[in-house]
Amino acid sequence: MPHDTPLIATIVAGLGFAFVFGALANRFRVPPLVGYLVAGVLVGPNTPGFVADASLANELAEIGVILLMFGVGLHFSLKDLLSVRAIAVPGAIVQIGFATLLGAGLAWLLGWSLGAGLVFGLALSVASTVVLLRAMQERRLIETERGRIAVGWLIVEDLAMVLALVLLPALAGVLGGQPQADHSSLLSLPASYGIWGVVGMTLAKVVAFVVVMLVVGRRVIPWILHYVAHTGSRELFRLSVLAIALGVAFGAAKLFGVSLALGAFFAGMIMSESELSHRAAEESLPLRDAFSVLFFVSVGMLFDPLSLISNGLPILATLAIIVIGKSLAAFVIVIAFRYPIATALMISASLAQIGEFSFILAELGVGLKLLPEQGRDLILAGAILSILLNPLMFLLVDWMKPWLEKRVGKAPEETRPIGPATEPGQVASVATAPEKEDGPPPRTALAGHSILVGYGRVGSLVGAALKEAALPLLVIEDTQKTLAKLKADGIETVAGNAANAEVFSAANPEGAKRLILAIPNAFEAGQVVLRARAANPAIDVIARAHSDAEVEHLKGLGADTVIMGEREIARGIVEIVTGETAVPDEPAIEIKPQPA
Repeated sequence: MPHDTPLIATIVAGLGFAFVFGALANRFRVPPLVGYLVAGVLVGPNTPGFVADASLANELAEIGVILLMFGVGLHFSLKDLLSVRAIAVPGAIVQIGFATLLGAGLAWLLGWSLGAGLVFGLALSVASTVVLLRAMQERRLIETERGRIAVGWLIVEDLAMVLALVLLPALAGVLGGQPQADHSSLLSLPASYGIWGVVGMTLAKVVAFVVVMLVVGRRVIPWILHYVAHTGSRELFRLSVLAIALGVAFGAAKLFGVSLALGAFFAGMIMSESELSHRAAEESLPLRDAFSVLFFVSVGMLFDPLSLISNGLPILATLAIIVIGKSLAAFVIVIAFRYPIATALMISASLAQIGEFSFILAELGVGLKLLPEQGRDLILAGAILSILLNPLMFLLVDWMKPWLEKRVGKAPEETRPIGPATEPGQVASVATAPEKEDGPPPRTALAGHSILVGYGRVGSLVGAALKEAALPLLVIEDTQKTLAKLKADGIETVAGNAANAEVFSAANPEGAKRLILAIPNAFEAGQVVLRARAANPAIDVIARAHSDAEVEHLKGLGADTVIMGEREIARGIVEIVTGETAVPDEPAIEIKPQPA
């Protein structure tokens, strides 16, 4: 067996160092991604010791981007995308233009050419897919209105960068660079087509890809999933999900010149129409997490710490454009569309960083002799520092939000744009306005009620039983589609993560009789148990678990009853086989109807 295995060495070193430094970062209450970046610096070529293969790390990181965008697509419908087009399309275009002008201005001060300024500005204008989505997922904002705007904004940015990557080789000679044939896809366009010919063909290819996905993919992808699911093989189902995600992304890039991330997003969005989409998301989650970590490691590998000294002032100026210039532009744009301050602040923080597309543009610019190598170094340093500062940006906007709202005031709900029918210039009525997402949710008036956390496969069955028994019920859930269904069924809800203090307080735990934790994550459930016990020591806490260790963990935090699914299944089998009722290890939950 050969001992020269750079792929294995890169994966082992990347994940191993990322784990060590991610754990240290978490220990000091710093986001783990900071540890992943530090790990990348240590295994990169700019520090002594072991050096991982940078080209392999970049390809592994690209897989992480594909799987992450695929996962977002699984939770993002075409209707959601269209619902934010009125803000995402003009907002992204204006923000890209403003950031490009700022970047070109800095390039002019550094004595670079017009072409260098254009490439540099474009590279600073586009946010990182991985960083933005990680931030959204950590805060459970993907399925909120703010999350949909941010993701829609990101998709428009990706489309704009796809167009830029195709046009730059055709325009290189005009901009003072070296023309170069583009062989990135099977349908690459020669520069002889002219500028407008290249633009038209590029747009035609993107439209063709979207049409193929909506017409053919909408039928074929769900059919494949259902066929594989009926084989009963979990291994084949997991394989089919990964094959579809990676296959569609690769095909989109090679056949249509669309970015890998955008192709994966559409694959996930089409798959979301299948009833098996939740299972598909669960099966792809471990690989998504592992490869997204390798993305941050690969970014860290490119960073030279000594550049902070040799290019100190230009790096600070680059960072200011990314963190301050882009953020201010996004904030003003969102406020101009009459969205609330909290929405504007969140989107500003989300976009205050750059990533993978910036690296691709930088490399292309250097290859076309448009961008000097110093420009690539500045882009790389700006990316690293902006990614490191991004969690602090979210803390900053959380601090700024109440301060700004006191001085500026909130946007009136009756004039806030909502829903897919909203166009520029239109306003929504109070009657159709959704529940606001800014500030703490309103506190319920219920008392003596049951708080049900999570309304998935288990929670929906529990909720149905409680409703049938006419017991007062409140559900805490963070999925918009589920919340809409609960409201339609007349069940009171609180939107958000129950581990959040403001969200849980809105459910009035002090006056509640029972807390039922139907979520499968025992660690998150443990945080909720602690909040419940602090608010109401007499509340009856019932939770679910998947192992004896989780049972002990939840009981140690104060849960009265913890039900383990495997134990209940075994108990049911024993009852059927023996014809006798098994002796329960835990007291049963008795649900009695309310007296008339």
